[in-house]
Amino acid sequence: QVQVAESGGGLVHTGDSLRLSCTASGRAGSVYAMAWFRQVEGKEFEFLAQISEIGGRIRYGNSVKGRFTMSRGDTKTTVYLQMNDLKPEDTAVYYCAADERPYEFYSRRSYDYWGQGTQVTVSS
Repeated sequence: QVQVAESGGGLVHTGDSLRLSCTASGRAGSVYAMAWFRQVEGKEFEFLAQISEIGGRIRYGNSVKGRFTMSRGDTKTTVYLQMNDLKPEDTAVYYCAADERPYEFYSRRSYDYWGQGTQVTVSS
């Protein structure tokens, strides 16, 4: 069983920065693609960023390019999402997801393992 856990959410003001962390654990030696999504209540999941399972290629959703940066920690099962210049419209629950081989990197349906989510609230 693979477990995914995010941390780092909170309440910030417009223009502030925040860093989210995510760790996937479970199967020793496994390599995962890991991704960040967010969901505003009542709306669809939005793809933010993904790091591939092989090669470590990072791809971003259009809405966060230039403001959000995904990176990997010293172990391949820990990733971060650095969020800069936050805006009220970034308010959402942020989720980390993992999968050995996601078939569409931007689709939430491609990921089998999910964290519980962490709330990010940006006040104006």
